[in-house]
Amino acid sequence: MRRGPRIPFIWWPFRLIWRLACIIVRLIGRVAALVLGIVLIVVGLLLSITIIGAIVGIPLIIIGAVLVICALGRRGRFLNERLRL
Repeated sequence: MRRGPRIPFIWWPFRLIWRLACIIVRLIGRVAALVLGIVLIVVGLLLSITIIGAIVGIPLIIIGAVLVICALGRRGRFLNERLRL
């Protein structure tokens, strides 16, 4: 049996990234997650300078941004309740 609302298949990768980021925030704490998110964004930007590096850099930027949003607190909890993640 399923719990909660049914999420369309196309949103599944985003939900997975969001859950992973929130688990990381719970495990290592808000400040460490914020620093890790910023580092991932910077590394992603540096990798995105080259075309080949963009394949790895863009997902790093996305994961870093999600980590920063989760680490900031209220907004992360609001989105979790709203999306039932």
